[in-house]
Amino acid sequence: MTKAKTAADKAAATAEFAMANGTEAFKAGFDKAIKNYDAVLGYGKETAEAVMKSATVAGKGVETLNNEIYAYSKASLEDSITATKAIMGSKSLHEVFEYQSDFAKSAFESYIAEVTKFGELFTATTKSSFAPLQGRAEAWLDVVQSAKA
Repeated sequence: MTKAKTAADKAAATAEFAMANGTEAFKAGFDKAIKNYDAVLGYGKETAEAVMKSATVAGKGVETLNNEIYAYSKASLEDSITATKAIMGSKSLHEVFEYQSDFAKSAFESYIAEVTKFGELFTATTKSSFAPLQGRAEAWLDVVQSAKA
């Protein structure tokens, strides 16, 4: 009977030890999972905020480009009307060629200046739009690395 009692005591002690260690391991694993879940949620929230900032900046950039295109179109049309009036009021063929040459030169220079301006605005808008998104891949790697630890 003492052998049976000793074996039963050993089995009970082993079961208690396994139960205590299993509970502690489960609790530690659960706490780690919750911590990692919170980190992933935080990353998702920060990424959503970055996307919203990026979209806002892009929208403002498109609005600026649209305003510039409208202003250029309006000015170009007004210049064309002014040049046409001058050409129509010319007294000689020589004056017509002078007005037309001057208009063509100024229209071309204006066009080149505006295209350059549009390119600069587009580049600035693109850079500004992607600025909030930079670092999100690195932030994800940090989340993954912290989950491994």
